[in-house]
Amino acid sequence: MAKPDPDNQLCVGAITGSFGVRGEVRLKSFCAEPTAIADYGAVYTEDGSRSFSITLTRPVAGGLGARLTGVSTMEEAEALRGTSLFVSRDKLPSLPDDEYYHADLIGLEARDVGGVLLGKVTAVHNHGAGDLLEIGGGGAASILLPFTMATVPTVDLKAGRIVVDLPEGLD
Repeated sequence: MAKPDPDNQLCVGAITGSFGVRGEVRLKSFCAEPTAIADYGAVYTEDGSRSFSITLTRPVAGGLGARLTGVSTMEEAEALRGTSLFVSRDKLPSLPDDEYYHADLIGLEARDVGGVLLGKVTAVHNHGAGDLLEIGGGGAASILLPFTMATVPTVDLKAGRIVVDLPEGLD
């Protein structure tokens, strides 16, 4: 298998530990449909040094149970704890106009509706209630904003920016 292009890959999940004694892993999927992580073919470690095919086995607390090719013992599975899994962007589905991959948002310049630079999108968080954009840079403290149409009315990937309508109290 050819190694993926590091500039053209997206993180689709992470191994959070072992599950059972026969080499299964506990897998956290970052896909909108969690089980889709097994649909993209081979997944790779970030540096591309290892690849795995995923066979999902069952839902488990905090994610999915899975078998990975080349992993057959609990010790091998546990050694992969914390490993992020990537696929080439071309394996992922195209998104509708109002949806974005988190990786595409990170690094975008953030400006308020008046054009004042607020910083850059440094991270996208989701703790279960929707996506939050972390805007920071320039020595100012980071702010977290809900990634909604009301707060972020414009996302322009080609121009490399978002427009933010700051909620009252933050402007």
